[in-house]
Amino acid sequence: MSWLHANGPLSQHPDSYYASLQSPIPLYEPLRGATTADVCVVGGGITGLSTALHAAQMGQDVIVLEAARFGWGASGRNGGQVGSGFNWDQRKLEKKLGVEMAAQLWTQAEEAKALTRELIEAHAPEADYRPGIVHAFSREQEATGYGEHMAHMADRYGQSLDLWSKDEMAARLGTQVFAGGVVDMSAGFCNPLAYVAGLVRACEEAGVRLYERSEVHRLTSGLVQTGGGEVRAASVVHATNGLGPHLTRRVAVRVLPINNFIAVTEPLGDAAPMTDPIAVADDRFVVNYFWQTRDGRLVYGGGESYGKRYPSDIATRVRQNLGRVYPELADVRFDHAWGGTLAVTATRLPYVADLGGGVFAAGGYSGHGLALSGLAGKALAEAICGDRTRLGLLGNLPVPALPGGRMFGGLMATGGMMWAAAMDRLRG
Repeated sequence: MSWLHANGPLSQHPDSYYASLQSPIPLYEPLRGATTADVCVVGGGITGLSTALHAAQMGQDVIVLEAARFGWGASGRNGGQVGSGFNWDQRKLEKKLGVEMAAQLWTQAEEAKALTRELIEAHAPEADYRPGIVHAFSREQEATGYGEHMAHMADRYGQSLDLWSKDEMAARLGTQVFAGGVVDMSAGFCNPLAYVAGLVRACEEAGVRLYERSEVHRLTSGLVQTGGGEVRAASVVHATNGLGPHLTRRVAVRVLPINNFIAVTEPLGDAAPMTDPIAVADDRFVVNYFWQTRDGRLVYGGGESYGKRYPSDIATRVRQNLGRVYPELADVRFDHAWGGTLAVTATRLPYVADLGGGVFAAGGYSGHGLALSGLAGKALAEAICGDRTRLGLLGNLPVPALPGGRMFGGLMATGGMMWAAAMDRLRG
């Protein structure tokens, strides 16, 4: 069984909190028969829709093929956090890639956030973007050592960050478990499924031909085939992320799918713990992340699995993590609980590439996809239309094949992640 078919029907979105807030995305017909286009995008998440929208705006005739529903994958299920930068912090990028390239990557990451905000404002105001993410420290030594990093970011990149003490974290977040936190008001959070719905509308208005329930079985230079038809196109974009990395070999050996889980509480009323409208992400290897809705619910993400199938009781998996941060809410009712499949790479940097023969790919955002996927899609569209500047930079990120290759790479990487997750649990 593939990752795509392992969890739930492809014909409908999961019963997520995000889906409960909006009218369903209109159902689009499957591809039937043979057709042609300038660009064929495989995957109807943010990467694919951003590629399609920007390519269409630059005059390309574009088709998007989605195996399930638009936003059915990680794009419509994630924690909603639009973060700054890449998985590597700027000092690590400077050390590994050089100061000049690190500065260029910072500019791109800042543009990624700005692009996300612009697309939401223009096409998806109902996504309700709000500013602010606090990165929470689990241990005192991490909190006390962060001032040097903040000074570096302010001096070299002009980034303004605020440091919250343990007492401030307790007062604002309603929990005693964090030793401190750094606040980034240039980052933010939103309803990601509403964002996807806005991109779908924008693509349709731009003349993009949209097809759902059109699983691709073969993707090669100039040709994409589904069970019901085929598209011949000068440019093909592989944008399935964790749900279809097998379609091209170079993606399959670099992008590793993993599952992550989210639950949303009932409205908590006076028991709602947070006083600030801000999102939170901690510093554990398996990140816990959460934010409070306008009606006093907690949207809480935590826990991963490395096999294709979700656990039978997602709510229990999330509750264990929620109870560690908010013991008083350990028995609260969950109104929604769901899983999603994201993708990581060996270096935790995104894979954005020209695969040759008119085939392009992007994915493996490693937890930074809500911002970076829109930018990656724009980079691919620009490259298709002749401007390879952005792709030239992102395509030089070090993303090697997973150790062990296509057959054993996933097993070896999974073993490493399971070990790191176990270290999280030992830390408490």
